[in-house]
Amino acid sequence: SSLSLNQMKKLTCHCGEVEAEINLSEKTFEKLRRCNCSICKRKGAVMAMIETKDLKVTKGEDKISVYKYHTNVAEHYFCKNCGIYTHHKMRSNPNMYGFNIGCVEGVDPFSFNNIDLFDGTNHPLDQKK
Repeated sequence: SSLSLNQMKKLTCHCGEVEAEINLSEKTFEKLRRCNCSICKRKGAVMAMIETKDLKVTKGEDKISVYKYHTNVAEHYFCKNCGIYTHHKMRSNPNMYGFNIGCVEGVDPFSFNNIDLFDGTNHPLDQKK
């Protein structure tokens, strides 16, 4: 993917009702992941992480549904109209968003080979001390 560094990009759902501005840095795509937790294995998105201050919904905030489950800490955001998952507030760090790289204008999620698998099935916060 040919992305220049430190640039604003548009993130959209499929139908275009939800839009966000996302501030990408040179490190945004260094650590891509899929996750095998109960929700992520169903949505199947390739995700990158970003600080919450670097993603701002600019259109369709009223078109976003929020899904929470289990501990009710993580918040999974998706378009009420087309159902596409755009981003989520991370359970392990609520100051970070995971976002669907397939929703970012000009980014091809199939062009990356460095995709880690996060073992969300055995989430560190679920492990007994």
